[in-house]
Amino acid sequence: MSVEVKVPVVGESITSGIISTWHKKDGEAVSAGEVLFTLETDKVSTEVNSPESGVLKTQAAEGDEVKIGQVVALIEAGGAAPAPKEEAPKAAAPKAEPAPAKAEPSPAPKEEAPKAAEPAKPAPAPRPAAKAAAPVSQDGRTTRKKLTPLRRKIATQLVNAQHTAAILTTFNECDMSTVMGLRKAMQDEFVKKHGIKLGFMSFFVKAVVDALKATPAINSRLEGDELIQNHYYDIGVAVGTEKGLMVPVLRDCDKKSFAEIEQELGEYAVKAREGKISLEDLQGGVFTISNGGVYGSLLSTPILNPPQSGILGMHKIQERPVAEKGQVVIRPMMYLALSYDHRVVDGKEAVTFLVRVKDCIENPARLLLGT
Repeated sequence: MSVEVKVPVVGESITSGIISTWHKKDGEAVSAGEVLFTLETDKVSTEVNSPESGVLKTQAAEGDEVKIGQVVALIEAGGAAPAPKEEAPKAAAPKAEPAPAKAEPSPAPKEEAPKAAEPAKPAPAPRPAAKAAAPVSQDGRTTRKKLTPLRRKIATQLVNAQHTAAILTTFNECDMSTVMGLRKAMQDEFVKKHGIKLGFMSFFVKAVVDALKATPAINSRLEGDELIQNHYYDIGVAVGTEKGLMVPVLRDCDKKSFAEIEQELGEYAVKAREGKISLEDLQGGVFTISNGGVYGSLLSTPILNPPQSGILGMHKIQERPVAEKGQVVIRPMMYLALSYDHRVVDGKEAVTFLVRVKDCIENPARLLLGT
């Protein structure tokens, strides 16, 4: 009996996806619940498990775009099929050994050599694997391949953001000395108590929440001819993955401690590496933080994550000479960039927001004491 393996429903608006990886090969024995393939859509990647134990018969190859509900494989229940594959080589081996002995007395055994070779013909059965050569090379100088659904979605969303919002960016810089000193002083105790390191991102998440409370206009969005004001603080943190940029959302950051934020960030990092970020993880953010500094970026103009009205760009910490009380001193400085939708946010509010973030980072006691 055969059991169909269909592309599952993975989200309301998702109608298709790409089989990015077959974790089991055609003709291989599989167990119920075992991961068969990874489906990559324009929002998330999903691992699809086997509904039954048996032998896998693939009907689609890696790189194929498949529709929701499409049958991509069959499971031949019972698992009897793999056995002949093991016996076939054993049956061929005994015939192959006597062949040389008969070859000495007469040339007749020459006709038996093809007989020993015949059992090898069934071996090239798994044709779907041959389709897996998805990228097409042209004279070895270029490689052409389809964009993944996720990359297509990212491209469309970024272009739409540029076309539908009046994006403007304002800049500032902050002295990271105090945060770095506080982090260093508290790190060992923090790790011992919470089992995770204290990073810079939790400070910036808390600073953003503080600044959003001070400038509510940035915590809003346009929807048609209506302005929607948000009264919650779900902050998206951009995460770079091999498959593209994702923005998982930290919920209710105004109610979370530094440790809770760091733990959630750690969990998302693991999910991102393993391709297990779900659709729910990416929905509902009111503001985004992007840290290009981890890649060495000194300054950038981040693009809005629609329908949000603001995004904060963090950058590389760099020692620079700055004036302090009439003296030139060296300080670890970071440039900050706030891109915002000028249809919703005025310049005064944008600058006020960024100055507030700067003040919170340079005076982290404000964040710890809630002042």
